[in-house]
Amino acid sequence: MNRLILKYKYPITFAILAVLAWVVYRYFSMGGSQLITFVVVAVIVWGLGTFVFLYFWPPITYSAYKRAIVHGLGGDPIPVNTLYAVPKLASPSASNASLLATGTNDVLYIGGWLDLSKGPQVLHVPDMAGRYYSVQFTDPSDGTNFAYVGKRTTGTEAGDYLVSGPGWKGAVSQAMTQIASPHNSILVFGRVFVESDSDLPTAYGLAKQIQLTELRRWQPGH
Repeated sequence: MNRLILKYKYPITFAILAVLAWVVYRYFSMGGSQLITFVVVAVIVWGLGTFVFLYFWPPITYSAYKRAIVHGLGGDPIPVNTLYAVPKLASPSASNASLLATGTNDVLYIGGWLDLSKGPQVLHVPDMAGRYYSVQFTDPSDGTNFAYVGKRTTGTEAGDYLVSGPGWKGAVSQAMTQIASPHNSILVFGRVFVESDSDLPTAYGLAKQIQLTELRRWQPGH
């Protein structure tokens, strides 16, 4: 929802302003007085309300995501810097209520929260052999997706991606592609396509291989 708010912030602002104008019209059409005082108060309330809504809603939303992920996305607590692959497809009836589901019931979802304050993490993806998958990196401060790994952007071959926080100046191995994050806290959200019920075990096996490793523990080919 936060992405929709940011994308359509101007129409939302216009809608709020239109409602405010209607309230002013109704107030004075029914004999209201003290025009200047009313308008000043209404503009202040509208301005503060719009600012709070547009700029504080995304971090509040992603703070709730973080708590949900760290305290039990998969039934048990999910440690920070760990990715959890949901083992089952989301049912249509649960698509609007599930934390990770987004209305698509032919993919397995992957989720996790990164903290890069103590150093970079390495994202490993296995060879997907042409299968659709995606891993997106979201800045929780404003809800923007600043990087993707997946079939449409990086292909489906196995690969390792160094995810570094702001200000990190270390060396990047030629075996890795660097993803520079604007902040140390990141929401990671992934999907792996499932062709059929019989394909579910294979897809889940691949989803579990999408993993994170501390840079100091990383070894090529792992």
